[in-house]
Amino acid sequence: MLKFVDDKQFSVFGLDEILADIYAAGRKPNQETADEIIRRLEDMKNYIPESEEVRREYRYVLLKEYKAYIKEQSAVKDR
Repeated sequence: MLKFVDDKQFSVFGLDEILADIYAAGRKPNQETADEIIRRLEDMKNYIPESEEVRREYRYVLLKEYKAYIKEQSAVKDR
């Protein structure tokens, strides 16, 4: 579930798997990574509007999710 700044929430299919794959590949949390996540979500038939404004919001939220995922994985490794 992605939660946007305006408190709207959207479900996306396959996000956990995508984050795990991107993390395993050692990708840094940046715009290129966010664009890759969006591309993969679309490949999995998730609808993401073409509007640049909407995509900017998705990038922000997806990077936030990816950073949280990285932090989670780091905590697991430290145990």
